[in-house]
Amino acid sequence: MKVYHKFLLYQNKWLKPYIDKVLTIMQWITYLCSVTLFIALIFEKGFSITASEALLVHRVYKIVWIVFLIDITLPFILAYRSTKKSFRHIMWILSLLLYLTLIPVVFNQPDEGGAVLKFWLLTNHPLFRLTLLVLLSFMNLSYGLIKMLGSRTNPSHILAGSFIVIILIGSGLLMLPKCTVDGISWVDSLFVATSSVCVTGLSPVDIATTFTSSGLTIIAILIQIGGLGVMTFTSFFALFFMGNTSLFSQIAVRNVMKNESLNSLLSTILYILFFTLVIEGVGMFAIWTSIHDTLNLSIEEELAFSAFHSISAFCNAGISSFPEGLANPLIQNGSNSIFIYIACLVLLGGIGFPILVNFKDIFFFHIKRFVLSIKTRRWQQKGRRHLYNLNTRIVLITTFILVLSGFILVLLFEWNNALEGMRIGDKLTHAFFTSVTPRSAGFSNIDISSFRIQTLMLFVLYMWIGGASQSTAGGVKVNTIAVVFLNIKSVIKGSDRIEVLGRELSYESIRRSNAAVVISLITLFVSLLIMTFLEPSLPFSEIAIECVAALSTAGSGTGITEHFSVGSRLFITLLMFVGRVGIMTLMFGFVRQRSKRKYHYPSDHIIIN
Repeated sequence: MKVYHKFLLYQNKWLKPYIDKVLTIMQWITYLCSVTLFIALIFEKGFSITASEALLVHRVYKIVWIVFLIDITLPFILAYRSTKKSFRHIMWILSLLLYLTLIPVVFNQPDEGGAVLKFWLLTNHPLFRLTLLVLLSFMNLSYGLIKMLGSRTNPSHILAGSFIVIILIGSGLLMLPKCTVDGISWVDSLFVATSSVCVTGLSPVDIATTFTSSGLTIIAILIQIGGLGVMTFTSFFALFFMGNTSLFSQIAVRNVMKNESLNSLLSTILYILFFTLVIEGVGMFAIWTSIHDTLNLSIEEELAFSAFHSISAFCNAGISSFPEGLANPLIQNGSNSIFIYIACLVLLGGIGFPILVNFKDIFFFHIKRFVLSIKTRRWQQKGRRHLYNLNTRIVLITTFILVLSGFILVLLFEWNNALEGMRIGDKLTHAFFTSVTPRSAGFSNIDISSFRIQTLMLFVLYMWIGGASQSTAGGVKVNTIAVVFLNIKSVIKGSDRIEVLGRELSYESIRRSNAAVVISLITLFVSLLIMTFLEPSLPFSEIAIECVAALSTAGSGTGITEHFSVGSRLFITLLMFVGRVGIMTLMFGFVRQRSKRKYHYPSDHIIIN
């Protein structure tokens, strides 16, 4: 046998261990450089730095650039076959773009103008190179995180840990000198970061006057990440761009995101991101048309206002970048359409991504049916099926009942009170807006202190209920409330099962719904008990509204947050985190799960009533 044949046969045995070690070491160096890049970027953009410090930062950028070039090149040289199989098309494109940044190093600037000069200037532009480095760094860190999940980590720990990390990072970013007008304490920064990531909307400071445009941008990013979930973003970058994650990593991501199928994991993530960008884009345009030339803002400020409120509305955060929020007289005296648009965005964000996917399936079904009818020149009547699944129908029906009942009750309670003096059209608009936003968003179009006690009680109930499961909203969820009421109905009728809309609910759904309601009420009671000790001088009704708003991540507070002590603010911060992650999720993470038993004890009854 020839020598090169032996080399081909035994190269894995001879070289692969050493190649794997080299690639592993290089990967860890790349992780370190990725973290260093973000630190340098924060230092440059968040602080006022000297010329020498700016030069040092740019040297760091150059070192990271060289490391990434080596990191991309080595796998092609040492492990081309495996790299070729694992790389997605988008990763090939990014690698090519990074190699293009070598053109200004190899070739001098062209003397003649035209497309060649423009291309050279583009590849030599610092922003072009920095954008590529940031994207590649985020991809590598996401990939590293997903790889860590392959060690059979508890999904509850992953979910809670991801929120804690992004909250701490966001809190640090909001304390940067360029992000605030006159600075902010670490407690308030932590509070605002938690409120943004947990899409609550409570704040101990005035968002509009405390933070600069940079700070508001960070808050918008935190809202976006928190609304969709940290794992959605990291999974997207790891699975879509890198593609070569382990099976255990993908299973862990699936469990965190509560996706049923492993095969549809990436498509589910893509659908979530697609729906979010499209809805927020359309919402941004709609809001801009309603406030154009009405708020004394420049065109750039109008677009920033529209983008911020579209993100905040769809993610059900309820945070406004405008002084006094939506209760500002300039907004109140303008077009009512902005309240309609924001309310619709809140509803779309609060019904849940599974329902949006179901809407997509229904839309494409009708499109295919229409195209087939045109081709055959006959309207397709056969093959009809249940387009709306049970979860979609229950959520839509329950949401409609809540919105309609809230609309009617707000009109009944506040017609001659908070809505007094308005035109009939304005009253109807504000009543509709008020019936939608308290459940999850927390936007305030009317001073909450002007409402009757009956309306405030309705607010508390709606905040506690919240939005739908797997949505950007909080609360115990409308799905849960629907199942609980259906269970009560079946008990009263003496039925031994729950049947609804041609389906029978599973025993597990009933158990989890009842447990979620009871645990939520116990947690709320304990929270109220603690807050009355921390703030004995404040009215109990306002404390109760604040606790419910924090625990349900609704954010419709009474404005007493700024009067809280440091201990109270930290406790409310904890409540917002618990409400966003989920009480049962946290309990699953800390309580050891019992394995399924293959035996049964004799059944017995407990006297009820």
